[in-house]
Amino acid sequence: MKSFSPKDIPTPQLQGYLQGAIAPRPIAFASTMDEQGRPNLSPFSFFNVFSANPPILVFSPARRVRGNTTKHTLENAIATKEVVINVVNYDIVQQMSLSSTEYAEGVNEFEKSGLTAIPSDVVKPFRVAESPVQFECKVNEIIHLGTEGGAGNLIICEVVRVHVNEDVLDENGVIDQHKIDLVSRLGGNWYSRSNQGLFEVPKPLVTLGVGVDSIPEFIKKSSDFNGNDLGMLGNIEALPTEEEIAIFVQENFTVKAVLSADDRQKVNQLAKEYLNKQDILSAWKVLLAKQ
Repeated sequence: MKSFSPKDIPTPQLQGYLQGAIAPRPIAFASTMDEQGRPNLSPFSFFNVFSANPPILVFSPARRVRGNTTKHTLENAIATKEVVINVVNYDIVQQMSLSSTEYAEGVNEFEKSGLTAIPSDVVKPFRVAESPVQFECKVNEIIHLGTEGGAGNLIICEVVRVHVNEDVLDENGVIDQHKIDLVSRLGGNWYSRSNQGLFEVPKPLVTLGVGVDSIPEFIKKSSDFNGNDLGMLGNIEALPTEEEIAIFVQENFTVKAVLSADDRQKVNQLAKEYLNKQDILSAWKVLLAKQ
């Protein structure tokens, strides 16, 4: 048994132990709005429900370990006292992950992730249309747990309006756990899917993804690609150059054969095969080689 005091190891290492051992954790996909009316969308896995009467949800946007700065979600919650917590199912996990990219203040993560912002009934922040359950909340209290990097900030929210997609309900009007297909967070790049098991989603934190809003319309409008596909395509720092695409095609017989067949659906299917292998750059090269 390895034993140590939390103060004896670096904070990132301690955070790794905490997140790896205390899991799976539900995900609060938090939508907020700043005082200028600009939307923000970001996921947090330090989250749970703590009361039914009154209905209370609590999530914690921790201070960044690197730089000891605070997140826009926390700043907006302090300023406006409103938030919408959207739950995350498998259908939107890649887009959710893309939204966690550290975009600059004022950048609309709804647009970057390709998710649909719809008006709330009671609060100002938008809801995520693709989320199967959305909770409009008023912020009752914020408890700051420390001032150093990694310190949490408990945002205690009271639910004032609930939206449930009827597609996830059973014949008795209860949420069917198979239909809702929730995902949860574990340590590292790992997630858990309620209907299947573990899977990985690379963290989009080192570089800024181009975003779904940068994907050409002929790709976004194709029925061959779902939200997760678009989320992965948006999670790349820069699109390949024409020279890189030409070299890729020249060196890959399978790609060359598919392109020569002049069948857009086969091209898209090949791109999806690369996406399934987490090879986003190759998927882009295939798609842009045949526009």
